[in-house]
Amino acid sequence: ARQSPWVQSVVEFILYTLWDTRQKVGHATRSVEDCVRLAKTDNTILTSILEARYICGGRNIFEELQQQFRKEIVTRSNAKDFVAQKLAERDLRHRKAGESRYLVEPDVKDGKGGLRDLHTLFWIAKFLFATNSPDELADKGALSRHDLRVFQKCENFLWAVRCHLHFLTGRGIDRLSFDRQSELAERLGYKAHGGLKHVERFMKHYFLVAKDVGDLTRILCASLESRELKDAPSLGRVLSRLLPKARTSLADAPAFRLEGGRITLKSPDAFETDPVNAIRLFAAAGRNGLEIHPDALRLLRKSLPLIKRPVCESPEANALFLELLTGSADPEVILRMMNEAGVLGRFIPDFGKIVAMMQFNMYHHYTVDEHLIRSVGILASIERGELTSDHPLSAAIFPTLTSRRALYVATFIHDIAKGRPEDHAIAGERIARELGPRLGLAEGETETVAWLVRHHLLMSETAQMRDLNDFKTILDFAAVVQSPERLKLLLILTVADIRAVGPGVWNGWKGQLLRTLFSEAEPVLSGGHTAMGRKERVAEAQAAFFANFPDWSEAARSAYAARHYEAYWLSSSLAKQLKDQALLT
Repeated sequence: ARQSPWVQSVVEFILYTLWDTRQKVGHATRSVEDCVRLAKTDNTILTSILEARYICGGRNIFEELQQQFRKEIVTRSNAKDFVAQKLAERDLRHRKAGESRYLVEPDVKDGKGGLRDLHTLFWIAKFLFATNSPDELADKGALSRHDLRVFQKCENFLWAVRCHLHFLTGRGIDRLSFDRQSELAERLGYKAHGGLKHVERFMKHYFLVAKDVGDLTRILCASLESRELKDAPSLGRVLSRLLPKARTSLADAPAFRLEGGRITLKSPDAFETDPVNAIRLFAAAGRNGLEIHPDALRLLRKSLPLIKRPVCESPEANALFLELLTGSADPEVILRMMNEAGVLGRFIPDFGKIVAMMQFNMYHHYTVDEHLIRSVGILASIERGELTSDHPLSAAIFPTLTSRRALYVATFIHDIAKGRPEDHAIAGERIARELGPRLGLAEGETETVAWLVRHHLLMSETAQMRDLNDFKTILDFAAVVQSPERLKLLLILTVADIRAVGPGVWNGWKGQLLRTLFSEAEPVLSGGHTAMGRKERVAEAQAAFFANFPDWSEAARSAYAARHYEAYWLSSSLAKQLKDQALLT
C-alpha cells in the first residue's frame, strides 16, 4: 500500500526507538511498486531487495514483493548484467582496499578475501539460483557440499573477527591494524607455538581463510562461465581470438588441451594417472603465456594429496619448476597461481610452512609467501629493463651475471625459514643446500644460492647502518662478499627484497647508499679495477644536481660544490641535496 499518515507514524516510532538505543540504521519506506521500479535502475536497491528477509508484519506484502521482484527483475536477460555489475563492484572495492589479499593490515569487510567477497558470491548465487540460504547453494548445484562447508567456515570466522574488532574499538572499524591484532588474537584464544607468536598464528589463520574465499570466487566464476553468464575480459580470451581456431592441443604438453585459449585437462583423471601433471600444467602455462582454465584448477585442488615425495623428488618435475622460475616471461604470475592453487606449498614443503605467514612488524606489508613471489617478479622486471630508471646500476650489471639461475632461486627462497626459533638466514642457508641439488642446480650454483640466502641482509644493513666513509666498513663488507660476481648478485637481490616489502619502502636515499657501497667495494674485490672511479662518481652526482640550476654560472657551481665533502655527494640523494640547497638560500 501507499504510504499513509499511520504508516509514517509507525516508521517514525520504530526509527526513533532504534536511534535512541544508538543503533545505526539505514532506512527507506516504499511500496512494492516503488521497490520494483527503483530496482530496475539502482543496483544497490536491487541488492537490498534481493537480501530481503521477513521479520514481522503483513506477510502477504512481503510475498507480493518477492513475486514481483522475481517476475520483473530476476530474469535471464538481467542476470548477465547483474553478475557483471557485482564483479565490477568487487574489483573497484579491491583497488580501494588494496589489491592483495595478503596485506598485513587487511580490511575484514571490504578487503580482498573479506566478508564482502562472500556476500557478493551469495548475492550472485541468490539471483541466479533463487536461494534463500547458503545451504540451498549446494542443493541447487551452485557449490559442492565441500565448498559449502568452506563457505560457512569462512563466514563464521570473518564474522567473529569483525564482531570482536567492533567490540574492542567500540566503533565500526573494519581495518585489522597492528595495534589491534594482538588483543584480537588473545580474545579469540590463540597461543604462541612453534616459533610463531599468538598474533602471527591468528593472522596466518586469517590469510588462509582469505585464500579460501578466493578459491570459492574462482569456483563460482567457473560455474558462471559454463552457464555463459560471466562476460569479463581476460588474457585467455584475448589469446583465444589470436590463436588459430583449429588449435586445441599443445605439442609440449600432451596431457592438456586448449579451451577458449586456456589450458585444461584432456582427461579428468590426469592428475591421478600421473601426479607430475600438476607441475607440467603450470610449466606449460608459463612457456605458452596462457591462463589455466578454472575447471582444471578445481580438479587440481582436489588432487593436492597426490603431490607426495615421489613428485617432489621427480627430476622432471624439478626441472620443470626451475624452468618456470627462471625461464617464464612472467614468473610472478605463474608462482602466484601455483601458490593460490596450493601446489607450491606441497611441492616445496618448506615454502608451505610460510604460506599465509605474517611478520608482526611495521616494515613488511605482505605475508612471507607473497613477499617472496613479489621479489621474483621485481627481479624479472629488472632483467626485462622495466625498472632501469629506478635501478640503473642493477639493470646495467644484470646481463653480465654468470649465476643468473642461482639469483632467481635465492630470491625465491631468501625468507623461506621465517617463523622458526633460529635465525631465518642460517636456517634458510641449510634449506638452500638441500633444495639446490633437488632442483638440478650444479654444486657451484647451490653454494652461491646458500651464500646469498645466508647473507641476503648484509648489503642493506651495511649501507644503512654503517659509515660508508670509513674504509674499514668497506673492507669488512668485501671480506664477506669475496668476489665481484657475488657483489653483483647481492646488490640485485637486495634491491628486489627491499622493493617487495611494500609500496613506498624503496626510496632514492636507499638506492644512493647501495650504489655507493657497491662502487666502494668493487675496486677492492676486483684488484683495483672499477667501472667508475670515486671522482667520476662525485662529478656525476654534481652534474645531476646542477642540472636543476641551468642559470648558475661556472663560478657559482664551483663555489657551491666546494661547500660539501665528496661523501656528501656520494651518500645523499638528489632530493635531499635539493632540499639542503633550498635551506641554505
